[in-house]
Amino acid sequence: MTPALYLSRRNMMLAGGSAAAAVALAACSSPTDAATVPTREATTDSGSETGSSPTEVAKLSDIPVGSGIAATLDGQPILLAQPTKGTVVAFSAICTHQGCKVAPAATEFDCPCHQSRYDLATGEVLGGPAPRALEKVTVMVDGDTVLAG
Repeated sequence: MTPALYLSRRNMMLAGGSAAAAVALAACSSPTDAATVPTREATTDSGSETGSSPTEVAKLSDIPVGSGIAATLDGQPILLAQPTKGTVVAFSAICTHQGCKVAPAATEFDCPCHQSRYDLATGEVLGGPAPRALEKVTVMVDGDTVLAG
């Protein structure tokens, strides 16, 4: 390599620290502490808790009770689950271990890379190397429509 193209590991870490943080933030949707979804009437006047207009991410009828599905929000992968009838929860589909894309399984969310497993209703780690729960995403149900954002 020519000296102009060579960066030491230390320099890459220094230069890439803010870029890595931006990529990590872009990979995850905005987390919240809400475990269940508010009704549309419970949101702010602008239509959502974050101030932006909500986006349809799924139909309630497409999410089996006791199971989950994959979806996208603003181009980012998310997971939706209906732990009990009419209650929808959502999480980032980015594994907290090494950033692989987590997928819905029969009654949980599984990471195919290193076998981390997450609780369908809470996003909490059930097993594997993942150090923390999946990031929560705010969703709401309006009739048969699941909205996020």
